[in-house]
Amino acid sequence: MKKALIVGINDYPNSPLNGCVNDANAIGTILESHGDGSPNFGVKMMTSPSSSVTRSTLRESIESLFSGDSNMALLYFSGHGYIKSTGGYLVTTDAKKYDEGVSMDDVLTLANASKAKNKVIILDCCHSGALGSPSILGNSIAQLSEGLSVLTASRDSEYAIEVNGSGVFTSLVVDALKGGAADIRGNITPGSLYAYVDEALGSWDQRPIFKTNVSSFTSLRTVSPKVPLETIRKITKYFLTPASEHPLNPTYEDTEPSAKEDNIKIFKDLQKFQSVGLVIPVDAEFMYFAAINSKSCRLTALGYQYWRLVNEKKL
Repeated sequence: MKKALIVGINDYPNSPLNGCVNDANAIGTILESHGDGSPNFGVKMMTSPSSSVTRSTLRESIESLFSGDSNMALLYFSGHGYIKSTGGYLVTTDAKKYDEGVSMDDVLTLANASKAKNKVIILDCCHSGALGSPSILGNSIAQLSEGLSVLTASRDSEYAIEVNGSGVFTSLVVDALKGGAADIRGNITPGSLYAYVDEALGSWDQRPIFKTNVSSFTSLRTVSPKVPLETIRKITKYFLTPASEHPLNPTYEDTEPSAKEDNIKIFKDLQKFQSVGLVIPVDAEFMYFAAINSKSCRLTALGYQYWRLVNEKKL
């Protein structure tokens, strides 16, 4: 019940592009399945010249995408974007003066009216930040319906850059979907996708824009967890309460003559917790020194949240 419309246009008659079809194929391929190979999105591809990507065909496909009550409807567009006094446009192959393509305002209207539980729009085109921009719509705030998230490659005043046959923005999105933006449990959400792209782009680069109206993020894709779930579930065993400290001593460190096998196993789990920000050593810079000097370790704020999830049997 998740569907995605993936659009990539290279062959514009007057100003062809090089990397948009490659970008669309990369996005479509990775969204089709999760990290373990299980099915994810039902993907419809529209790439030129394989498909006719005219104003009418693109508009029809977008309307179809946002019809029905699917769990998630995702639109990805890579191609030319255009902005003028009447708003932003996704430029199609039949663009002409005064009819440049599909209006970004129309795309937003269709997404807002959709009964899909979650709607995601990802645009890799120049001026893509115009989608939902208050300055374009003439409102004081951007209007996004419940469940809608928008991620764009650039501000409405900026260009989206291609390097080596691929959009800089989409290259980062693909890396994020491969696992770069995954949380501890392996979930990749629109919010983590933006955080990954935003951090990777410098202050002088094109700036991605993220707009959302959701009470909780739904996963776009899952990959293998950074720490196995069966290990995370031991967190309430190692810390009886969120405020507890787990005492350490040299028997936890496998390089020490006094090391004990059971404690070594526990210590490896605790070190995994530290590697993802769930645990920190107390009065020591590293877990190794906390063990050698018989200190302890405790949960971080994030660790407390996972402790709570495990304790409430939600994980």
